[in-house]
Amino acid sequence: MSLAVVIMAAGKGTRLKSRRPKVLHEIGGKPLLAHVIAAASKIVAPADIYVVVGHQAERVEAAVADMGVKFVLQAEQLGTGHAIQCAREAIAGFEDVLVLSGDVPLLRPETIELLLACHHLGSAMTILTTVPENPFGYGRIVRREGENALEIEAIVEQKSLNREQLGIGEINTGIYAFQTPPLLAHLDELVSNDSNGEYYLTDLAQILVRYGQPVAAVEAQDAGEVLGANTIPELVALDATLRAGTAQRLMLDGVTIFRPETSVIDADVEVGPDTVIEPFVQLLGRTSIGSDCLIRSGTVIENSRVADNVLVRQSCVITDSVIECGAKIGPFAHLRPGSEIGEEAHVGNFVETKKAKLGKGAKANHLTYLGDAVVGAGSNIGAGVITCNYDGVNKHTTVIGEGAFVGSDSTLVAPVSIGDGAYIGAGSCITREVPADALAIGRSRQVTKEGWAAARRTRQKREC
Repeated sequence: MSLAVVIMAAGKGTRLKSRRPKVLHEIGGKPLLAHVIAAASKIVAPADIYVVVGHQAERVEAAVADMGVKFVLQAEQLGTGHAIQCAREAIAGFEDVLVLSGDVPLLRPETIELLLACHHLGSAMTILTTVPENPFGYGRIVRREGENALEIEAIVEQKSLNREQLGIGEINTGIYAFQTPPLLAHLDELVSNDSNGEYYLTDLAQILVRYGQPVAAVEAQDAGEVLGANTIPELVALDATLRAGTAQRLMLDGVTIFRPETSVIDADVEVGPDTVIEPFVQLLGRTSIGSDCLIRSGTVIENSRVADNVLVRQSCVITDSVIECGAKIGPFAHLRPGSEIGEEAHVGNFVETKKAKLGKGAKANHLTYLGDAVVGAGSNIGAGVITCNYDGVNKHTTVIGEGAFVGSDSTLVAPVSIGDGAYIGAGSCITREVPADALAIGRSRQVTKEGWAAARRTRQKREC
């Protein structure tokens, strides 16, 4: 069966009181819409997913363009029925259409499959429903009495409920599956019944029933999975639910997370078994961490790859970097984008790296800046060393060979290279190439004037 997915993402979300489109608000480290697309992509190819955009359409498209979906413009936002009318040409060649909301980020592929399984029993329209703790404000499902318990009679909005219907707890989630031919055949029969001039897809249930077309409903067991957020507090609550689920999944896979309620772990983060994550750690974006690592408190790791047996001490910030097996980082280290830390290398306290590559076993343990640098295996970088990589216009590279020793408080003015096994005397300013196994000292000669300090103090006393 050919299936198209249409995701509603054109609205403003005015109740959030935000200038940002509702579907671009983030939970779990990525936009609401991206979560929905990811779930739908487990069911169909991204090329068969059509996102209906309207409010700030260009911004919404740019946010998820790399996910491979297609876009349909709803220039004037006149309701969900009008959105499908705008997508009419896109979906015409498919046998079935699945309609999702771009602001329901916790929807699981398994629940979508449940809806589709029910739909493929032969209904023209199938509605995903749920029973929340408080159904007030939602359209209620009035089921048809008879042999087929899945079929419904109508969806009745809150303001139209009669006394008997007030007791119905089952609600419409706004997620539907349609057979395409009856959908398109009756789509233009939708009429606007409110002051906003909007056309609601919900009304198709009664239209199809009137024509003798079966309309079914299947209940999602977890109401929290299929409800969206209309306010910032509700959005934050969804984020907490998602992150708690992510932490639970990782712990069930063998990761130890102490005080998981204090951690911020994005939905796409991967962590290997036997890794320990201490409180107040943030693992963001597409970060992956191997097995047998220890990530200590206060550390933030974003879009980085950490291999096995790595120790990241307290309060490190690591962004767009790679750390290989057995390395030790921190405390208080800052790995900026493009840093590559080799096996068993050490990057110590208050060391900053940017687009720097440290070879196996290299060490920079204290108060150092390595920018646009290549440090060979086994080299030692002393405290206070700086690679001067920027001349005010362009960046330049410093290359340090294997087994080199760079003394404390040295300044390496790029572009410059230091050969294998070379020594740099402490306090040197190096501006020219240093050959392998050489000693380079670039500092002024020390001058000692005995008795100078005592004479100065005596002179100061006289002047007073």
